[in-house]
Amino acid sequence: MAKSIEDILNDDEFGLLDAKVQKSEIKTDEDRLLESFEEINDFFEKKRREPQPSSMSEYALFSRLKEFKANESRKQLLKTFDRHNLLGETRTKIETLDDILNDDDFGLLNNEGDNSIFEFKHTPLNSSRDKAEYIAQRQSMSEKEFVRYDLMFKQVHQELKEGKRRLEDFKNAEDNLVEGNFYLVDGLLCYLKVSKAEKVLKENKSGDRMRLEGRTITIFENATISNMLFRSLGKAIHKNGKLITNPDENIEKQLFQNAGVVKEEDIESGYVYILKSKSENPEISKIENLYKIGFSKTLVKDRIKNAKKEATYLFADVEIVDSVACYNINIKKFESLLHRFFAEVCLDIDLYDNVGQRYIPREWFVVPLEEIKMVIDLLVNGNIIHYKYDNQKQQVVLK
Repeated sequence: MAKSIEDILNDDEFGLLDAKVQKSEIKTDEDRLLESFEEINDFFEKKRREPQPSSMSEYALFSRLKEFKANESRKQLLKTFDRHNLLGETRTKIETLDDILNDDDFGLLNNEGDNSIFEFKHTPLNSSRDKAEYIAQRQSMSEKEFVRYDLMFKQVHQELKEGKRRLEDFKNAEDNLVEGNFYLVDGLLCYLKVSKAEKVLKENKSGDRMRLEGRTITIFENATISNMLFRSLGKAIHKNGKLITNPDENIEKQLFQNAGVVKEEDIESGYVYILKSKSENPEISKIENLYKIGFSKTLVKDRIKNAKKEATYLFADVEIVDSVACYNINIKKFESLLHRFFAEVCLDIDLYDNVGQRYIPREWFVVPLEEIKMVIDLLVNGNIIHYKYDNQKQQVVLK
């Protein structure tokens, strides 16, 4: 007698028909948002307080909570899970989840997995994005690709806890966005692996000027990588992030602490020099307080013999304003610190040699002579870390 379908289904001795439903391991944007908020809830339950910006270990959570509080659509979605009233009162009514997911100024939802299923082809992009070029899509990295960077990020976290690195305000991208450095953006550490930014001429109504443009290769600690624009990365860090100092800055202080005391056993490292240009180029000669600050292992007068032929001297003779012998210091670090201190007032000019080759001098600064001499002294005695240069006042001031 033929069996019915029901008989066959019930007579499944080996469980061949017990199909197991595979659960997708891909996290939705909502999952990631809730997980991110739950970390803040967990912190509050352990500490009985909100994360604080003054603590380096808490700054990432503080930054994230601050963004959630400022984003009404996020507050609408997360309010149900806000068991400690961390978000405050909500003001607006959000109609759909799409409203929330599309209101993602900081890219917090571009974190993991294949996001192609979340691309809304018929939904307008957020108006804060600068068309298609505002910020590039982050792509997930494989475990094999990310492992070496994971170790780097863990080391940076440890160095922040130990005080070897510090979180500082991020101001000028052209000065502070440097290949090989780490930054905090939207609560995540990121590593600027490659910067392809180059100086290009930008035409503006207020006047043409040169500025850095190009793409980067940026790696984030959540195992994503982006080829976002140099200026977009700078804007993101400036808006909701921090600069992370390099650990060798603490070592640099030790290098200079005893540099001002000369003993018989001390080794002369070279000379810090200050030069003034004798250029007849009107674009150069009209600039007041223009000085070159450099370092030479040899006598400065020997170093500048061929100044007219070298771009670093603006293809012109120079006058030696001052020269200071230095002892027991790392030459490259000393010069780098000096240039970094005055980076905001670095001369911005293009020069061309007799065959049309372009040069951009980097060691000339528009700053009063007495301020340069003061900074050299501060570097030598190790107190430079307590000062900064105020371009408006044209003075070295306490931080």
